[in-house]
Amino acid sequence: MFAVDFEPVRRHAKCSKDKSILDCARELNIGLVSICGGVGTCKHCRVKIVSGEVSELTPEEQSAFSDREINQHCRLACLCYPRSDLKIYIPSDSLTAPQRTQVEGLELEVEPEPFIRSFDVQLTPPSLGVPEPDDQNLWSALARQYDVAEGMIDLKVQQQLSPFLRSANWQVRVAMRDDEIIALGPSSTRWLGLAVDIGTTKIAVYLVDIESGKTLASKGLMNPQISYGEDVVSRIVAAGKSHKNAAKLQSLIVDALNMTAASLCESVHADPSHIADAVFVGNTAIHHLFLQLPVQQLGVSPYVPAVRLAVDVKTRDIGLHFAPGAYAHLMPNVAGYVGADHVAMLLAIGIAEAGPTVLAVDIGTNTEICLNHKGRITSVSCASGPAFEGAHIKHGMRAAPGAIEHVRLLGEKLDIQTIGGEPPVGICGSGLLDIVAQLRLNGVLDKSGRMHPHPLVRNLDGMVEFVLAERTNNGDVTVSQKDVRELQLAKTAIRLGIRALVEAEGLTEESIDQVILAGAFGTYIDVESAIEIGMLPDLPLDRFKQVGNAAGTGARLALISRSQRARAQQIALRDGYIELGTIPDFNLKFAQASAMSRSIV
Repeated sequence: MFAVDFEPVRRHAKCSKDKSILDCARELNIGLVSICGGVGTCKHCRVKIVSGEVSELTPEEQSAFSDREINQHCRLACLCYPRSDLKIYIPSDSLTAPQRTQVEGLELEVEPEPFIRSFDVQLTPPSLGVPEPDDQNLWSALARQYDVAEGMIDLKVQQQLSPFLRSANWQVRVAMRDDEIIALGPSSTRWLGLAVDIGTTKIAVYLVDIESGKTLASKGLMNPQISYGEDVVSRIVAAGKSHKNAAKLQSLIVDALNMTAASLCESVHADPSHIADAVFVGNTAIHHLFLQLPVQQLGVSPYVPAVRLAVDVKTRDIGLHFAPGAYAHLMPNVAGYVGADHVAMLLAIGIAEAGPTVLAVDIGTNTEICLNHKGRITSVSCASGPAFEGAHIKHGMRAAPGAIEHVRLLGEKLDIQTIGGEPPVGICGSGLLDIVAQLRLNGVLDKSGRMHPHPLVRNLDGMVEFVLAERTNNGDVTVSQKDVRELQLAKTAIRLGIRALVEAEGLTEESIDQVILAGAFGTYIDVESAIEIGMLPDLPLDRFKQVGNAAGTGARLALISRSQRARAQQIALRDGYIELGTIPDFNLKFAQASAMSRSIV
């Protein structure tokens, strides 16, 4: 039996020499993609041997990998067997969707430099001989013990100060932001921070220890504003109809965040009143709705935001129940449809410091794309739509158990893989991308995206569709011609945005040295499938890197580091912006980008 360590999922097991790496991973519930069931034909279960000895390379693996990949010790998990203790790295595109969510929890190493300072203070109770006022007593103790100059005390803290000092027996932990006391707690209090990425569809919340910078707990939830529309334009229209609507849209997020913060605090035996600092990112419309800023101007040309620079407000002023004087920091926006979430993503991936020509694509309901060429940063926004989330797709669904996420079609033979290995119940966004790519590869779809006859294609009540899974009770799981068109529109917007950026710099797509894919969907997709249907440029696979929820990582960096927060402001000010609708020959280029083909004329 050999010790096998799987990274970055941080799972460990004992594995015998007769058990494949894939079987060992399955025993640990590590979701490795294996459409063929582990017989070495789909070539999706790719791993990298970091250290240790394994079985000899098989002919199937020789054909699956380039010489460079073989030299980097890449193997197919289903055909590779341990011969010693091993350390194995699993690329994100070899993991199923739920496992990739875990990868999003990886944190960048950064020296904590928080805005909140914590002081344990022992006060001297007042007496008839020294009847020092409570506020002055606190400042005197801070000056004596820490050489802290007198500053301000938040009003809510002042209102609680006298009874709290006495109940705490004059021994307290003080939270200060610059020269302001914003919270008091017992001496055992651990001050916390909250980093939040408010997406159009999903919200990611991270509870952080401010002093160490460590993420203590995290949670994802649906954005409850969806009830007012799946896209931001629908929500802008709704908010513009009445003040009541705007207030409701704001309270939906605030209520959800209060509940989530309380749940996360409970999981680490803390209280929301211990949250002394918070950072929020989102697209410009979400940012404005969250602060109840006017949004009507975002819905009409030239789509101007009310606020671009970073905003700092008391959390209580926007309805959040945190520490009495806690602040909410909303990172800066770039333009009407390029918001703080984009800035946070750029901060996390370090694009401002990148040397080569780097393209960053944050794929979602609204996709933001940025190009850094020789230090010049330019961004564009694409309305890619909700197809990537499974919306507007006949059998579309979220990435949940039973969702088809990988497909392989060879002639008439169809292999599918579902999340969790459950019976198929629908198709998640990454699965739809995979399916369409396979249909294109096998000639079921032509370059225009039209579906052609095939043994698995049928016409049911005038609807042309490809049958993925037959079910007796709930109807078959299919992909229709309409579904293909929905994905085609989404992918066209992204490819057009990429093309607009490179052409603005006088480049070609071949000039791009690295493509960074961010966002949940950007992490789930099969890059080869995205290239096959023309969503991404036809570049060598080693130029692509999938980084997960980089916007959430950027929010955490800004939470725990003053210098990172300042860097985010510089990125936003440096970032140029191209309005996609203003590019020359827009209609012609849109038509060209819509082709279901690797090459775009």
